Amino acid sequence: MSQGHEEEVLARIAKGLVYTESEAAFQAPRRRTDQIFAYNHTPPGETERQRELLVEIFGTVGERTILLPPFHAGFGSNVHIGDDFFGNVNLTFVDDVDIRIGDGVMIAPSVTLTTTGHPVHPSRRVDFGRFSEPIVIEDKVWIGSNVVVLPGVRIGYGSVIGAGSVVSRDIPPMSVAVGTPCRVLRAITDEDLATRTATA
Repeated sequence: MSQGHEEEVLARIAKGLVYTESEAAFQAPRRRTDQIFAYNHTPPGETERQRELLVEIFGTVGERTILLPPFHAGFGSNVHIGDDFFGNVNLTFVDDVDIRIGDGVMIAPSVTLTTTGHPVHPSRRVDFGRFSEPIVIEDKVWIGSNVVVLPGVRIGYGSVIGAGSVVSRDIPPMSVAVGTPCRVLRAITDEDLATRTATA
């Protein structure tokens, strides 16, 4: 495939248009499959080796990152993680394009962040036809267990996504959002500072 053709495919991907597996095959060297396998099989006590692998896998990774194995990623190199990140077991990144995660983000078990979907009509899914749009998770977001975040979604600062939700649209900052499809339930306020505290 010529460089011009690669640039044309990348331009279509950037616009969220449909592209195929064959057209995107030139991106294969950016997959970090071996490093992800190694991370998932590194003994828990080998924290320095785990850190080395995370730096090799992700596009960028901040300080004090905790990611409990196993995790999965299509590429790994399209994931960008800020400082003080906690990711629980079975986190899946479908990162055909960028997934950007801010500082202080917490993600519960079995969450999927997928930048990629497929056309509804079967004739457009030939050769694994698909489209991709970036995901942005802003600082201090908490995502509950078994959440699925779909292509093109931005989750705003400080928001909480309830367990089992399917997030198909942007969530504003400082919101509690739940459901399938995920909708804002209420704002997060100073009253939440007093929940689950000891009483006299």
